[in-house]
Order: sequence, then structure tokens, then C-alpha cells
Amino acid sequence: MRMPKLTAFLTATAVFTSVLTLAATAAEVHVLNWKGYGADEPWAIAAFEKVTGNKVVNDFFNSEQEMLTKLRTNPGLYDVVMINAAFNDQAMAEKLIQPIDVSKIPNYADISPDKAGSPMLVRDGKVHGVPWVWGLTALAINEKAFETPPTSIAEMWNEAHKGRVTIRDDAVEAVQFGAIATGQNINDVRDMEAVKAKLTSLMPQIKTFWSSENDWNQMVASNQIDIGTYWSGSADRAKTHFKLPVSLVIPGEGAVAWLDAFSIPVGAKNVAGAEAFINYMIDPKFYVEWVTKVGAPVSANAKAVAALPEDAFNRKVMGDPDVAKRIQFQAPISDAQREAYLALWQELKVNVK
Repeated sequence: MRMPKLTAFLTATAVFTSVLTLAATAAEVHVLNWKGYGADEPWAIAAFEKVTGNKVVNDFFNSEQEMLTKLRTNPGLYDVVMINAAFNDQAMAEKLIQPIDVSKIPNYADISPDKAGSPMLVRDGKVHGVPWVWGLTALAINEKAFETPPTSIAEMWNEAHKGRVTIRDDAVEAVQFGAIATGQNINDVRDMEAVKAKLTSLMPQIKTFWSSENDWNQMVASNQIDIGTYWSGSADRAKTHFKLPVSLVIPGEGAVAWLDAFSIPVGAKNVAGAEAFINYMIDPKFYVEWVTKVGAPVSANAKAVAALPEDAFNRKVMGDPDVAKRIQFQAPISDAQREAYLALWQELKVNVK
């Protein structure tokens, strides 16, 4: 039976109005993060959008300094930003991020107390960053170049790897590795001359510098490097997701540890969407799927880590008390220190062909 014209018109109008209403309520959540770092996984975005009705719009950076610059020059554009906790002081001082109402983020209750209470993220009792994941900048090796994995950071200086070593193009991280190699605290470098001498002697070993996962992975895939500094989560992804001959090595001398957190920039237009996004990103269900499908750093959510198999790398190795004794978490540094590290790093890089 044909529908009367008036009824058909009213029905069509109602459907059209519903579509418009849905479109109007489907707010965008603008996220600033590293590319290929959880928040832009297509399956994760699809799941989040389906549950919340928010649409994720990703933007990316290649360094913490670039991230801070994007926040400064685009006020109000981003709703969520991922920040290495060591840079939260700077972001707070410049009023780039705002306090977060963690009562709106249910999964926050399961964040391990040591991470949730980090003084880098909590200021005057107010939370400015929700801990997400932590990991290491340690060593990763091309398995084709080693019969057995090395145990010392000194392997980077081994003449057998001349021209086949890589290190991240980051002044702070480079100096911190120099500190580890000379037996110093990465957050209290007392002998910069020793660090300079050690890094100077490393330069003839260097093939090139890297700044992204893709850089590192391509060099291994084409068998251009034997060993280099790398992020623990990235090494896991290289092996798990990309099937590359990569293994992470945590040297006996130690490694640089970092804590990444999500913050809400000042002027964010969709704070509710940001809270929902952060809650999703620290959820155990998302984390286990991320580790399984792609490979990831260690979740700051204790329940998420406990949900992994007992022999999982992020439980067995990263949770090993002996490893915990060897790692040093990055702490904030002053502008003067950063400038000194940058000047040293630029001087050293000139000598790399």
C-alpha cells in the first residue's frame, strides 16, 4: 500500500532531522600525538567513535619541542595532547594545559599510585596529566648482526659496528645516554666533559640519526644498521607487527625511562570528548588489544598490565625488579640545560659524514 503523501513527507522530515541532530552532536576530538602511537590505530578510532559518537581528528609531531610549538601556535585547536611527563612542567608554566577532572575518567582509579602521584603531573593537588604508558629508550639490535645479544652499552662503540650504529636525533636523550655510558645520573650530569668525550668517540660509529619509528625500521629492513638506541614499545612493534629481526636490549649500565601522559590543552573545545578519549586510551581492553595486534609500551594502568599473559614482555621483563633497579626516569630540565645539551649535540653532529 502506498503511503499517503503527508505521512511520507512527515516521515522523511523526521529521518532527515534525526540525521542532522546526530551530525550536530557528533563532536570532533582533536588529538596531538606521535604518529603510529596507539591513538591513531584505525580499529581503535573506530571503536571509540562507535561507543561515544565523537569523531577523532589526529595531528602529529616528531619531537617534544615540535609538540610544544604546535600548542603555542594553535591555541584552542587541540582537545587532547600526549606529553612526555618530563615536559609537563614547561607546558604548565606556559599555561598550555589545564587541570583535569579525573572524576570524569573512571579508569583513572586503576592507574598505579606511583605514576598517578608523579609530581611531574600533579601540581598543587591538581592533575595536569593522566599517566598512559611508560617505557625505555634502551638499545635494539638487528638480530642478523649478533649470535647472542650484547649486555653492555659499550657495544655501540665496538669497532665491528663502525658505520652501522644509529642514535635518535635528540640532544637531551643523547646527553642522557652519554651520562649512562660514563656512569652518571641522567638527571644530574656532573661531568659534561666526560659525556662530550664519550659521545665524540661514538660519532665515527654512526650510520645516521633517526627521529621516527619508520626511520629505524626501514634501516633494519634494509640491513643498514646493527645496533642503536630505540624505544621499548617501538622495538616490540617492529618485531610483533612488522616481523623485523629486532630485539630490545636493556644494558647492564641502565637505560632512560620515560612516562607519557595525556593532557587537555587550555582552550580545548571538547573537554567531555577529551575525557572520554583519555578514559578509552587507559582502558585495559584497549591496551591488551593494542599489545596483541601492534605492540606497545607498558600501561600505567595496573589492571591493564595484569590482564596480559604472565610471560608477556611488558610483565615479565619490564616488571622485573632487576630491570627496575637499572633504569632512570627522565625528570624535567631547565632551559639553560636544554640549550647547553643542544649546543653540544649540534657540535658533535657536524663530524658525522
